[in-house]
Amino acid sequence: MGRSRRTLPEELLLLALDPTTGTTAQPQSLDLGLAGAQLVELALAGRIAPDGDRIAVVVPRPTGDPTLDCALELLRRRGAPVRAVHWIGGPRLGLRQTYLSHLERCGMVHAVAGQMCGVLPTTRYQATDTEISREIRTRLDSAIRTGVPPDPRTAALAALAHAVGLGKHLYPGNEGRSSRSRLRDLIRHDPMGGLVAHAVMDVQNGVAAQPRRNSAPAGRQAPAGGRSAPEPARGVPAQPHRGSMARAVAH
Repeated sequence: MGRSRRTLPEELLLLALDPTTGTTAQPQSLDLGLAGAQLVELALAGRIAPDGDRIAVVVPRPTGDPTLDCALELLRRRGAPVRAVHWIGGPRLGLRQTYLSHLERCGMVHAVAGQMCGVLPTTRYQATDTEISREIRTRLDSAIRTGVPPDPRTAALAALAHAVGLGKHLYPGNEGRSSRSRLRDLIRHDPMGGLVAHAVMDVQNGVAAQPRRNSAPAGRQAPAGGRSAPEPARGVPAQPHRGSMARAVAH
């Protein structure tokens, strides 16, 4: 996989980066979105494929991108398809910083050191090539405003942007309400992007990772409405991990 094309995690991070403050919007949910974006990028590269609500490695050959290849190897080591919500809800300490550092090495952002309250060290990131961010935003705007079905990459980017809550950052206020609605609707244009985006939202909302059952398990009473109460899944936090990047990036 060549480096002539930016990856979805990189594009999602550039979308979230505020050009004025140098901070990232929705930092906690963005961490989940970056993990999900890696899955979509690996699927676009033909390395993994959806298997129901699970992710299966179909070609373990490295892509040439070190960060993606690390994720691919971790998936391969599982030995069996893993549920998307389990993968995205797992610990991803340092992932956002990894991509910020990568963008800095590529010359797309530069780090600005500072202090919070005159004491705590902070690092903000300013885009050095606004044309790149503008091109990404233009693709998204075009997909929203023209009604033309977008390519899978743009559809997945839109789905992830909606899932992590970037809609109000990209299209603020009452005037942006219709654009936010159309951003949400783009989730249907890419099956993999939709699967991952829904998994990101499920982790944020604390939705149990167990498949829904039509009847209650033996020995347990189903709640009103006839649907069994979901059980928390092991290893999937009810809320996204907070504070993992507090010392590295000022939110």
